[in-house]
Amino acid sequence: MSISVYLTLEEVVERYRNQVSEGTLRNWRSKRIGPSYIKIGRAILYPTEELERWDRSNLVSCRRMSIAPFDKTED
Repeated sequence: MSISVYLTLEEVVERYRNQVSEGTLRNWRSKRIGPSYIKIGRAILYPTEELERWDRSNLVSCRRMSIAPFDKTED
């Protein structure tokens, strides 16, 4: 049986290095967007597994560039 780990609102802000504010998370909750959360009474908790899922869904994939060999021709 796995044990779920939950983060508080402040811990989520810290996890994202203050690039997502408490106000943004509050706004997202009201619009039902952003990471999933659990509400117990007045407490808002974010399961880390849901944050990781949300991270993966927002991952931007980049193509790898193939580097052509330098063609050195003499004049």
